[in-house]
Amino acid sequence: MGSCCTPDNSCSTTETAAVAVADSTVTVYAVSGMTCGHCRTAITDSVSALAGVISVDVDVAGGLVTVTTGGEPDDAAITAAVDDAGYELTGRA
Repeated sequence: MGSCCTPDNSCSTTETAAVAVADSTVTVYAVSGMTCGHCRTAITDSVSALAGVISVDVDVAGGLVTVTTGGEPDDAAITAAVDDAGYELTGRA
């Protein structure tokens, strides 16, 4: 279970989210083959399981997957996770 205390020892659940985002990297990838909600779920589950991944947002219509990581993303691992889910990561958008 996570703590609600921020690095400056104040207690707030909203501050925790802000701190996590401030230290993160957002990378957008182009992914082909996505057509529906199942595609979104498969890619989200696969990429979310990777170490260092904070969040995954899949835009099926736009063919984009936005990955938020703590630090620089591991492009090879993300590519493999998308491939394992049955889709093709074609590069950074």
